[in-house]
Amino acid sequence: MQNNPIIRSRDLTIGYRKGRKETNPIQQHLSFELHRGELVCLLGPNGAGKSTLLRTLASFQPPLTGEVQLEGKPLSDYSEKERSRKIGVVLTDRTQAGGLTVYELISLGRQPHTGFFGRLHARDHKIIEEAMSSVGIENKFNNYVAELSDGERQKTMIAKALVQECPVILLDEPTAFLDVTSRIEIMQLLHTLAYRQQKTILLSTHDIEQALILADRLWLLSKTEGLRCGVTEDLIFDNSMDTLFDREKIKFDLTQGNYYPPIRGDRHIIVEAEDETLKHWAINVLNRNHYICLFYPYPSTLYPILKLKTAREMSFLPSGGEKIPVHSFEELTDLLKSLP
Repeated sequence: MQNNPIIRSRDLTIGYRKGRKETNPIQQHLSFELHRGELVCLLGPNGAGKSTLLRTLASFQPPLTGEVQLEGKPLSDYSEKERSRKIGVVLTDRTQAGGLTVYELISLGRQPHTGFFGRLHARDHKIIEEAMSSVGIENKFNNYVAELSDGERQKTMIAKALVQECPVILLDEPTAFLDVTSRIEIMQLLHTLAYRQQKTILLSTHDIEQALILADRLWLLSKTEGLRCGVTEDLIFDNSMDTLFDREKIKFDLTQGNYYPPIRGDRHIIVEAEDETLKHWAINVLNRNHYICLFYPYPSTLYPILKLKTAREMSFLPSGGEKIPVHSFEELTDLLKSLP
């Protein structure tokens, strides 16, 4: 049974104001809930309003209509100091704190609790050390931020949000500047923090592959379809993923869990393989070489047949021709290109 939402909104309109009366709505009629202990990934094309929605939830800008509630109370009723104890924010912009050490930068997250002078006491130091340990940068505490890799810098900013002791953390594309290893590491870290510390974590991302693996829920924000929220697998099987982007440009592969361009082949081929992984990569190379794949048994002798036992044991049978042995995908590619 789902716990009470920590953040809730009904019929929200987000966007920007132009002067006193004119408005520029980006999204309308948005309804959603965020729950404790969950990692939620916000997906959508550029211009759909992902950053605007995060800024609205962070109270950096007001909604045009509607209301966001935090723990049952309107977000607008919280003072800035109260909000800073409830919501931590990690933005896309690279921090300009290169002259600070990791410890000094993270300690700035304690300001909502330490007051104007920012004097740190024993409990504050303990919280900072625990946050560094949680994100795996305890050995970097004395390094300058300018010396860090992009992944380490992002971990430092997450630790800074953690020391605020907020139940909610919002992140705008936290993996945007990272290599593939660091992207996976950051996403796994956020998933672990949500589970172990019962944080509510909402992040926007274009890393769809990792979002499908690690997100407890997805928020799909589309220019035409608005916002769809749900458990990842439910949204996959109800075809919501196909509403996220322009359907004429890309399609969602239900089996592989990723998007692919439309196949514009001018030839057909029959593929025969028992190994599904082998079949997948054979289709990949055939599509890339402008072949539309049909599958054995197919009631036609008009098309060539590609039979696959392993990645080193393949045979190509032209329509009305003799079987040609193939020993690698490179050989297969060369063969396809040589055909009239």
